[in-house]
Amino acid sequence: MDGADRQIRYPFEHPPAEGEAIEVADGILWMRLPLPMALDHVNVYALDDGDAWTLVDSGFDSRRTKAIWQSLLDGPLAGKPVARVIATHHHPDHIGLAGWFQTDHGAELLTTRTAWLFARMLTLDEQDRPTPEALAFWRSAGMASDIYAKRADERPFNFADIVAPLPVGFTRLDEGGVLQAAGRTWDIRLGHGHAPDHLTFWSREDALVIGGDQLLPSISPNLGVYPTEPMADPLADWLESCARLAPFATPDQLVLPGHKLPFTGLPTRLDQLAENHHGALSRLLDHLAQPRKAADCFPPLFKREINEAAYGLALVEAIAHLNHLLIRGDATREMGEDGAWRWQRRQHGDQ
Repeated sequence: MDGADRQIRYPFEHPPAEGEAIEVADGILWMRLPLPMALDHVNVYALDDGDAWTLVDSGFDSRRTKAIWQSLLDGPLAGKPVARVIATHHHPDHIGLAGWFQTDHGAELLTTRTAWLFARMLTLDEQDRPTPEALAFWRSAGMASDIYAKRADERPFNFADIVAPLPVGFTRLDEGGVLQAAGRTWDIRLGHGHAPDHLTFWSREDALVIGGDQLLPSISPNLGVYPTEPMADPLADWLESCARLAPFATPDQLVLPGHKLPFTGLPTRLDQLAENHHGALSRLLDHLAQPRKAADCFPPLFKREINEAAYGLALVEAIAHLNHLLIRGDATREMGEDGAWRWQRRQHGDQ
């Protein structure tokens, strides 16, 4: 395979405007919904099943997003109902309006068992202040004192704020299964790391892949560790997924991602997605020549200034990389009197 074949290309230079759609393949429409954050959009797709639509992902539950969906239903999707909604994973920008499509539009929800359980549990678990476990987790990471003080005394992010209630009942999708949609048979393959049991779909009839956040161009999805599972190793899950999906990737496949632009060159992109973290681990090990708290590890991992808005995601990703080094045996940690772990590169001969 020559270098030209391995290049990442973007067949569509511009995304669809709000309330509009672009046909990216026969029977497949690409639409975009806004998000109130630095990553200011999520891609959603409509698959034409003849007498109805299957949607892939749904955006946040907000008045604005519902209004955009209504304009899409009245415009590009006019004349046919939404029969099914797929949630590629449980994050709010992807499952946020799935329950609304179920209750208000009579749609069937298709997702993994893990995604449904996580999303339904989190929508029911509303907190007015951070839990004791979250506070202890932040302290153990060495969260900056001013940010800790602020967050300890304010209402945290709750799924219920931007995810519509999920009624009981869904259709389970799983590794090795198939989906019939848009006149195609799609093989279902799961990825891990960014979210557990993340759905991806690979067309048998043509070079098309629905990648969600597992297969993104130009940016790497967040890999985070949270108070619910403080010793998790999502980085190991991510690297395993990149290696396992690689044999199915071809340079000509058009990948429909959850963010940014559709692209080709998936084999190269999978290599990049893995190498991005291998490089970060190498820089982090050098940084750990001296004991460091997780909150001190942003420079080698991100190579840019982290502002308060990005602080939380940066912190959980730093812990993910540190946990990976610890579990791999390349780092040690020791609890300080302030309740924060100090991480250090394992020295030759350490037990």
